[in-house]
Amino acid sequence: MKVELAEPYRDTDAGREAEALLSPCVICGQCEPVCPTFRLLNEGWDGPRGRIYLIKLMLEGKEPDPTTLPPAFSIETLAGRSLSANLQLHLDRCLSCRSCETSCPQGVRYGRLLDIGRDLVERAAPRSLKEQLTRRAVRAVVPHRFRFTALLRTGQVLRRYLPDKLRARIPERRPAGAWPDRAHARRMLVWQGCVQPALAPDINAAAARVLDRFGIRLTAAADGCCGAFSHHMAATEEARNFMRRNIDALWPHIEAGVEAIVLTASACGTHFREYGQLLLDDPHYRDKAQRVSEMTRDIAEIVAEEWKEAPLQEAPASQPPRRIAFQSSCSLQHGEKLNGVVEKLLKRAGFKLVPVRYPFMCCGAAGSYSILQPDLAQSLRAGKLETLMASRPTAIATANIGCLNHLAAVSPVPVSHWIELLDETLAAADAQATPGCEDIVSKL
Repeated sequence: MKVELAEPYRDTDAGREAEALLSPCVICGQCEPVCPTFRLLNEGWDGPRGRIYLIKLMLEGKEPDPTTLPPAFSIETLAGRSLSANLQLHLDRCLSCRSCETSCPQGVRYGRLLDIGRDLVERAAPRSLKEQLTRRAVRAVVPHRFRFTALLRTGQVLRRYLPDKLRARIPERRPAGAWPDRAHARRMLVWQGCVQPALAPDINAAAARVLDRFGIRLTAAADGCCGAFSHHMAATEEARNFMRRNIDALWPHIEAGVEAIVLTASACGTHFREYGQLLLDDPHYRDKAQRVSEMTRDIAEIVAEEWKEAPLQEAPASQPPRRIAFQSSCSLQHGEKLNGVVEKLLKRAGFKLVPVRYPFMCCGAAGSYSILQPDLAQSLRAGKLETLMASRPTAIATANIGCLNHLAAVSPVPVSHWIELLDETLAAADAQATPGCEDIVSKL
């Protein structure tokens, strides 16, 4: 795609990068069938190529021209708003799921183009006072662990008195369980995150127990937002400050020789992997950011490499294997490119994975999306649950805290992080392999 940058963008880093990102796109439309919002709304401007075309027009300083629009796009749906207002509307509806990237035959890096487009349009199209206050309030609470935890705990105390719809959004408190503290020659860090320690502290504890079996000591690193929450809301400098703070917190551990930075939330893992790119223009943090990105590993990668033993024994006929529907989070599939890794681990552990139609479809959580776009998020969740439950699983597993919490609010079956299921299974296998006191006495 040829782009003629308008004067405001011609000699800027953002303009030049966007031009390079747009260049491979041929507006072929192969991305649309895998775009959740396009499938839901059946609107060309709410698919990747529609959004890409609007970004192109903005960078060229042009308004949509019905005589030059591709046939699939309707000028009528843009009427009554400026280009920047239209672009903001349709970018706000984007989930940042990056399913389109996986399917694009040209390799267009839509996720990065989306970041640039959101940043530019945020300056060009001022939001209403209500929108500004809502977005600031969300950013003032959710990415800050102690503020979020205090608000959540208050809601959990008052949960029984709340209306049904609000009660469903507040999960019951979950215990963390034991965190092993055995000395091992190998040590890794696990990033705690901002909302996961309050919503599901048992996820990282389960990861620590699993890695402990492999001779790895998992240490909890400093917590807080990875920066993705602010980044996807176009609060770019706020996001960069989160990233710098995290690098400062991690660096002493890196210098001390820690082996890897482990993430159990795939959305955070995707963002950590992009630190090097996102801070490339910061001379003070560029090299450190790249080092953090290189050391970032999803817990699935670690377990897949370390689990050298044979698969666990199949359950006896009297106890058929648990039927699990795996919801592969968008960040795991399209951000970290780890599609299929968790599924293989769950099968090795003896679970029966039921088929799930349209596995590329987003559940609608998407960070702040479920808060700022509740109607779309709930429609996407309903569709995702329909496909997950079609084969009658006894439980749902996922790889990201946002997906877990969003689905669990209305799911008819339990929703867990897959590492929790693996931890439970390995613990049961350990107990079966180790005879108890009664068994030892009976053999004397």
